[in-house]
Amino acid sequence: MKKTVVRIICAIGQAGQLGLNGGLPWEGNRSPEFVADVARFFDITRGHVLLAGPKTIASVPDFARADRELVVVRSSMDPEDTLKRFAGRVVFIGGGPPVWDAYARFVSHWDVTRLPYDGPADRWFDARWLTGGGEVATNHRDQ
Repeated sequence: MKKTVVRIICAIGQAGQLGLNGGLPWEGNRSPEFVADVARFFDITRGHVLLAGPKTIASVPDFARADRELVVVRSSMDPEDTLKRFAGRVVFIGGGPPVWDAYARFVSHWDVTRLPYDGPADRWFDARWLTGGGEVATNHRDQ
């Protein structure tokens, strides 16, 4: 059976900021770095599956809907069973912390862009996602 390739592409602020009041902290910023990041997201996910919560899926603009398969995920859905539906495909997991908490252990590639944002946030990037939701690796010299 062909394996599902699970990836995440996201942007963070200078201190790991991810969200603010249910949106991106830099939402609406028209500076070149921010516009390029959004364009890059839609370019990289084109032709693939995007699994995300209902709010994230609803935010995908009309122009991008035909270029990727959009699938709403719910907390009641088993991640392993959900991913099996897309064997042999590339699946991007969107939606931020709650979804990444559930799917981190399946992710083979994290594509993280650090944007020049250094303002407030109420959601932060969690380095434990990079180790599949497990313990954060420590340097053996620190032990």
